[in-house]
Amino acid sequence: MDANAGSFVAVRRLAGSERAAGAAAFHHSSSAEVVTGSTAWIGKGLSCVCAQRRDSDARLSFDLTPVQEECLQRLQNRLEVQYDSSNRDHQEALKALWHASFPGNELHGLISEQWKEMGWQGKDPSTDFRGGGFISLENLVYFAKNYPKSFEELLWKQNGDRAIWEYPFAVAGVNITFMLIQMLDLQSVKPRSFIGAVFLKLLSESDQAFDILYCITFKLMDQQWLDMHATYMDFNTVMKSTRRQLERELLLEDIQRIEDMPSYKLLAS
Repeated sequence: MDANAGSFVAVRRLAGSERAAGAAAFHHSSSAEVVTGSTAWIGKGLSCVCAQRRDSDARLSFDLTPVQEECLQRLQNRLEVQYDSSNRDHQEALKALWHASFPGNELHGLISEQWKEMGWQGKDPSTDFRGGGFISLENLVYFAKNYPKSFEELLWKQNGDRAIWEYPFAVAGVNITFMLIQMLDLQSVKPRSFIGAVFLKLLSESDQAFDILYCITFKLMDQQWLDMHATYMDFNTVMKSTRRQLERELLLEDIQRIEDMPSYKLLAS
């Protein structure tokens, strides 16, 4: 993530009645308040969390089957695509995210104050995609369309005893994409860690493995957030804990598909 992208947005949790009213009359008034602050926890701080690599990992080498090689290449092709605000397909994807998030509420433009309601840092979401690329938008759209109940729960912070100042939903989503890319070492020619090798086996079972893992991670991160009684200053600590839990689950012997991960049960469609 770009630490100089601008101020982050922390969302103040509202009571259920306030939130429901805000959702119903979204185009008239916002259902959340925002504060601005340092981007350290979604910029430099996050890169420290995600780029960790043990010295022993650098000495590991794993050969790929032709199928795994092909699956990895397809995923890497997606990783190379940067968000382009002039690209019609990218514009349509952003609109699709809006309509999945706020059905029935008219979007006034791809640059609009409305986007802050979803937890973007400003009125132009494209500025937040620099760390995660277009795939981070694809991940959010996939989550919204395939697990709408869980997506809505996280977007509106519906579950648990939440902090007064909550993490911004959309920017957290971009950070999760970035974290997974780093954790799985997806930009390497072949995996250099057991975690990366295990994931490629799962990817060869399903081309949607990365997108599903993203949804699992987002839900798991929110669960960790609640368990730790975290507030937005604790975001990096929560992400570290989430990463450790993901690594533990991916290394379980009976994981043959992404859906076999214990945390997959957290998702609801």
